[in-house]
Amino acid sequence: MAKDSDAGAFAAKDYHDPPPAPFIDPHEFTQWSFYRAIIAEFIATLLFLYVTVLTVIGYSSQSDIKHNGQICGGVGILGIAWAFGGMIFVLVYCTAGISGGHINPAVTFGLFLARKVSLVRAVLYMVAQCLGAICGCALVKSFQKGLYTRYGGGANSLAEGYSTGTGLAAEIIGTFVLVYTVFSATDPKRSARDSHIPVLAPLPIGFAVFMVHLATIPVTGTGINPARSFGAAVVFNESKPWNDHWIFWVGPFIGAAIAAFYHQFILRAGAVKALGSFRSTQSV
Repeated sequence: MAKDSDAGAFAAKDYHDPPPAPFIDPHEFTQWSFYRAIIAEFIATLLFLYVTVLTVIGYSSQSDIKHNGQICGGVGILGIAWAFGGMIFVLVYCTAGISGGHINPAVTFGLFLARKVSLVRAVLYMVAQCLGAICGCALVKSFQKGLYTRYGGGANSLAEGYSTGTGLAAEIIGTFVLVYTVFSATDPKRSARDSHIPVLAPLPIGFAVFMVHLATIPVTGTGINPARSFGAAVVFNESKPWNDHWIFWVGPFIGAAIAAFYHQFILRAGAVKALGSFRSTQSV
């Protein structure tokens, strides 16, 4: 009987969302944890770009039959997708408790719109992510300059045969899938109900990145992360990636905004809470 009453008491508990992050919080500048989080975002994005771009360059080299490669050599598109998804899984797991494990300006933007982070933190996270991406790509170029230049430096650009609209849509939808997964996997309401959710959160996020890469590598090379696209474009510095570069900022930011609205106002009923309940009064 005691167990039943305890279970009933637990089920009856109401969950209250934590207060929204302040738009600007000057107090953050006085905390070491704030700067530690920025450093974590920088290093995580550096490692992400280093491993993934190196994987892309390696596959291009091993499958290039004009330069002693084999047509089925290397890890293939499946392996590249695993590299991106696997690194996100590892790095989110490592940094989630320090910075939240964003590693992506689009994720940061979506969380800012949902009032999960302040404007100051969001801006500095994005700067750190972009700088980390540049340094990660620069490391790859310094180790394999010839191959890096020959095979495009892992830079994102629109593939031949696809229109700008198709590329933009691919980035919007792909980023929506990623940011929607981030919101769902880190939802504090689910964490309060299911204690295993915070531990497993990096897994679905990494899988989302993996699945989106499988779908959109042939279209845009898969951006869904403006820092990833920016770092590669800066270090490679050729006209084609720069001509298409706006797609890899506009698309992810639109996708992140849609995901934030969908999760916060539709699934979490934020709009209903703001405007009042839609439930009708029962007739007696």
